[in-house]
Amino acid sequence: MMMEEQRFTVSNEMIPEARYGAPLDAPESLPRPSLWHKLGAALRELIETLILTLVIFLIIRFAVQNFRIEGSSMEPNFHDGQYLFVNKLIYMFQPPQRGDVIVFVPPNSGSRDFIKRVIGLPGERVEIRSGTVFINGEPLIENYPLNPGSYSSGPIVVPPDEYFVLGDNRNYSSDSHSWGTVHIKKIIGKAWFSYWPPQTIGFIPDYTYASGR
Repeated sequence: MMMEEQRFTVSNEMIPEARYGAPLDAPESLPRPSLWHKLGAALRELIETLILTLVIFLIIRFAVQNFRIEGSSMEPNFHDGQYLFVNKLIYMFQPPQRGDVIVFVPPNSGSRDFIKRVIGLPGERVEIRSGTVFINGEPLIENYPLNPGSYSSGPIVVPPDEYFVLGDNRNYSSDSHSWGTVHIKKIIGKAWFSYWPPQTIGFIPDYTYASGR
């Protein structure tokens, strides 16, 4: 007996499509800043810039001051019409030294500032004999260009906290040999940098020297 051939049909189950979730919603478009908002932001930036500029200006003004030379009392090193920056902070950390070129308010006039060179320090005995400067009886060797004087003055003992100053153009300078010493409180600062005219641009040479020899 022949067995009836059986056919088996394998039904293919439908595999559900994988779902990964609904797509993310597109981000909502941000509102564009209004004209007033833009103007406000620009104004705020402008105010911040102005304040920063003012602060920097005040800091610089506190530390540095400009000075215009008038006259020929500091020839041959400084000239009429020359512009300098003055370091106003240096003497907060150290006292003036011999050889420093300083700007100060003179004791005989408060109308304008003077510029001279420190020659005698507090407690020293200063005398000028026919143009030669003596410190404590010893001739002072000045290591910078100079137009020597021809006059005599002193002797004088420099008081505490005061300084004896002279111009570099000795015969044409109103200075300590005629009106006395300068108190430390009257000193504005040390000549630091020349910025005009162009041929003078540069740092002021430092001729500081400690001894009187």
